[in-house]
Amino acid sequence: MERLDRLDRLEAVQSMLLDIGQLSTSCSDITAFIRAVHGALGRIMYAANFYVALADHEDGTVRFPYFVDEIDGAPDPLERIRLASPDQSPTAWVLLNRQRLVLTAADFNERHRKAAGRWGNGSTPEHFVACPLLDQNQQALGAIVIQSYSAEQTYSEEDIALFGLIANHVSNALQGLQSMDRLERAVSARTAALAHEVAERGRAEKIQHALYEIADLSAQALDTDQLSASLHRIIGGLMVADNFLIGLYHERTQEISIPYFVDQKDSAPPLLRFPFGKAMCSHILATKQAQLHDVASFRALVDAGTVAEPLGSTEIASWMGAPMLVNDQPYGVIVVQSYDPAIVYSKADLDLLAFMASHVAVAIARMQADRRIRKTKEALEQQNAALNDALHALQEAQSELVRQEKLASLGRLVAGVAHEINTPLGICVTATSHLVQELKLTREELAAGEMTAESLESFFDIVDQSLRIMTTNTQRAANLVRSFKQVAVDQSSDDIRSFNLGAYLNEVLLSLHPKLKGRPVKVAVDCPPDMMLDSFPGAVSQILTNMVMNSLVHGFEHEQAGNITLRAALGSDGWVVMEYADDGAGMDAATLDKLFDPFFTTRRGTGGSGLGAHILYNLVTGALGGTVRATSAPGQGLTYQLRFPRSQRKEKLAA
Repeated sequence: MERLDRLDRLEAVQSMLLDIGQLSTSCSDITAFIRAVHGALGRIMYAANFYVALADHEDGTVRFPYFVDEIDGAPDPLERIRLASPDQSPTAWVLLNRQRLVLTAADFNERHRKAAGRWGNGSTPEHFVACPLLDQNQQALGAIVIQSYSAEQTYSEEDIALFGLIANHVSNALQGLQSMDRLERAVSARTAALAHEVAERGRAEKIQHALYEIADLSAQALDTDQLSASLHRIIGGLMVADNFLIGLYHERTQEISIPYFVDQKDSAPPLLRFPFGKAMCSHILATKQAQLHDVASFRALVDAGTVAEPLGSTEIASWMGAPMLVNDQPYGVIVVQSYDPAIVYSKADLDLLAFMASHVAVAIARMQADRRIRKTKEALEQQNAALNDALHALQEAQSELVRQEKLASLGRLVAGVAHEINTPLGICVTATSHLVQELKLTREELAAGEMTAESLESFFDIVDQSLRIMTTNTQRAANLVRSFKQVAVDQSSDDIRSFNLGAYLNEVLLSLHPKLKGRPVKVAVDCPPDMMLDSFPGAVSQILTNMVMNSLVHGFEHEQAGNITLRAALGSDGWVVMEYADDGAGMDAATLDKLFDPFFTTRRGTGGSGLGAHILYNLVTGALGGTVRATSAPGQGLTYQLRFPRSQRKEKLAA
């Protein structure tokens, strides 16, 4: 009979071990699994007092997911308890030593005596059996314990051996269950983290979109009402803002205005404009700090006198205010409040409102700056228009004066040439009259029969002499006319033509002979005879004329002897290098700096127009496309250095 009972028990143990294996694959909850193990264990041995402790080596804690005891109460299965030392707890001894522990009541009492106190927190059992739950690396997963408070119910060696066997199978099952549990917890934690991340990302996207809208508002020319309504809509998309206020600070008048006000209790603000120092708006701007209040803290500020003359209803559930600051300069305040106890703002809401207020302040500052810039721009445009009109009128007047100066120069040339031609033509007229008179006398002498060989020979001599005089003077007049014609045409024309520079310079000087005549000033030209130019001869003529006239008017007194030298050559870069120099009076540095300025002259009212050198400069740098530089010193004369392209046709093609 005893053998039959033993076989039945072995079958029950085998069945239990099979159940443990099946439960480890079908059960996902550790507590449910241990409860099933407890039920099966109770069928093969006394298990009225049973618990399992699981260790967490990362944080050094232990928890009791399953605890059944006839005397002691069960701890919270989720509570993590700091693991005691082996000298303080039998469970800790098993976990840390990773060995089986079997104790009787006498053993416990001896331990209590040696420890001078209780060993463990529970009641003292009659018999205590604990086995470690070890993983494949022989690390303690936890401990499994059975105990009895009755002397009639103790455990035999066979019971203890079976319990150790069961503990091994439970250990194997727990490894898989804990791995699954850790995986599920990791998945849950990751899911929660992802949900939080998605929520935060959505919140961040909303904030970013709100900031973009605020920045876009600053670029639009909106009035205050449109701007305020848009800001209310943007901030209302981030938090509950059924009661919303914008206050603007006016530094010059030390006042606060309320351009926008939406409230569930008041249809309009108590004051549209009030002195700085009143109401919560002033308090926020004075402290320059965002603040969050409930009704109690709000009233405390009023009672303490910190907030003077609060405006509007004070029956609030939650109130937030944030200053609009840029570089510590106040622009205003944004207020959001709630009358509903279900809507209470948090510190996160306050931080968000303060963040948005700072960006709104930047937008307002930018709009104000843009408004000032637009006004300044409009004023500058009006001034520029007036200046352009004045400049245009001045340029027209200057162009007219330059044209008149050119015509006057041409007129002086005509007058000089006319005077110069008058002499050879007068001689021709005199010679012709004398020849006519001699011819009349000769005819009369021939008609009277008084003609002699000597008188005829005398007549022929007179004719020959008169013709030579007439030929010489007519050629001289023709040369003057030809030179004048070419120079006059060139000065009045802007056409490019090919010409010999040396010959042309001499022609221009010939046309200036009337101005040089009677003046003890010698002009010398040094120019290669074969230097051909494709350029504007009129510009060259005008330049040389102005330089010579400036020397005669400003460089030399009327009876003062002097020298003018004109040299021309080709530079290494193929440009014409021309140097004009006189040894006249010269000029100081201050006068030299203004030489090319229009209407600057040292002989105002005595023949100086102030345009000669200015026209010279414009012709060299404009028409000829070159450069001009002047050097001078008092008593050292004046020198012009000119550089310009040899061919203007190439320059025009390149352009």
